[in-house]
Amino acid sequence: MSHRRVLRVAVLSVGALCLAGTQGVAAAQPDPAAPAPYSAAAAADVPPAMLKAMQRDLGLTEAQAKEALVNQFDAGVTAGKLRLRLAGSFAGSWVSGKTGATLHVATSDPAEAGEIAGHGARAKVVDHSLTELTAAKARLDRAAERSAPADSPVWYVDVRSNRIVVLSSAPAKARDFVAAAGVDAGKVTVQRSDVRPRTYYDLRGGDAYYMNGSGRCSVGFPVTRGGQGGFVTAGHCGRPGTTTSGYNQVQQGSFQGSTFPGSDYAWVAANSSWTPTARVNGYGQVQDRAVTGSTVAQAGSPVCRSGSTTGWHCGTIQQLNTSVTYPQGTVSGVTRTNVCAEPGDSGGSFIAGTQAQGMTSGGSGNCSSGGTTFFQPVNEALQVYGLTLFTGGSDDPPDDPPDDPPSGTWAVGTVYQVGDVVIYNGASYRCLQAHQAQAGWTPSNVPALWQRI
Repeated sequence: MSHRRVLRVAVLSVGALCLAGTQGVAAAQPDPAAPAPYSAAAAADVPPAMLKAMQRDLGLTEAQAKEALVNQFDAGVTAGKLRLRLAGSFAGSWVSGKTGATLHVATSDPAEAGEIAGHGARAKVVDHSLTELTAAKARLDRAAERSAPADSPVWYVDVRSNRIVVLSSAPAKARDFVAAAGVDAGKVTVQRSDVRPRTYYDLRGGDAYYMNGSGRCSVGFPVTRGGQGGFVTAGHCGRPGTTTSGYNQVQQGSFQGSTFPGSDYAWVAANSSWTPTARVNGYGQVQDRAVTGSTVAQAGSPVCRSGSTTGWHCGTIQQLNTSVTYPQGTVSGVTRTNVCAEPGDSGGSFIAGTQAQGMTSGGSGNCSSGGTTFFQPVNEALQVYGLTLFTGGSDDPPDDPPDDPPSGTWAVGTVYQVGDVVIYNGASYRCLQAHQAQAGWTPSNVPALWQRI
């Protein structure tokens, strides 16, 4: 059975890197006769040029590219529902097949296999729950804060193998690192690897910008905070107070917040000369991509990247919740992909369909021979800095608010995680997929993201 799931990655144009908006309960309801703003009906509604990029980089036909986008949407919905139903026994989910038509869901409880199959997914019974593996990985992260292992620069939770995988050029030292962190060796696989990740130093999403008139990075996505427009990017590109100029060398703004290492995100406030757009630069290879939200994609899903050095490239998400050690320190919670990137692409947009996924952090290899790239999830940056992803239009309240505005705890601009519960117009809903709430994406209007309880 196909499981379709779309990710909408926000794309932005550097000509306009600011947006204006305030957080709060949506003041108007969408037409109930219109399709949900995040739905299977819109999953494959992407420009032909984007389909061509997926064909080029993923080896798909046009029909297969469309099918992959729809499967991506469906898989996200089904995996979200099963994660809530399985609760503590949930051990992760991923998709497989050329178009991601098969959804796999792992559980540590054999009795739950029937429940998984009943939702059309393939069940895999494993030894460890996702909660167990995440806690074990957190021990490695804490150990790396004290002394980052130079020979073991990457480790991640691999839901397919139900293990924490550590990539290392010195396996014996990697096993010592695991033991010193107090992690059960039975939960870890050490793989020999000579990978040496590095950050990619060198604004529509993907547009170039310059720091203090010298180094170059790429714009992630446009955001607003309290009416101030700007964009999110990689934390290693600058520190608070670092000034920026745009791709055209026109004065642009300055870094307001930055975290690196540990995480790798930052936000830049832009001046009034820069107008926000909800688009990502296609660099002539594809049409600029529209950004409509930030719903998180599954492992195995297709994803594309825009950067000011190498332009537009696509690949697949390999693992979520990865830790990577750069020369400057360890960054945790990033997503590992097989999309290529090069210096100068740092901070640029990662997008799935129309859903913003994150900002390029670093990696290894290049776009001639191929490589591995890590991205910082965008929702974490939005949440930490209180930013709202710009998706077009205005977040300003209407001049004539409705006589009977919606009530409850759900609010536009809030980043919701799987399992979060909100009240909307007197009804309770539980979040199925992590995302930032957008205007019109009310719980009653988007069943792909919310389940009434």
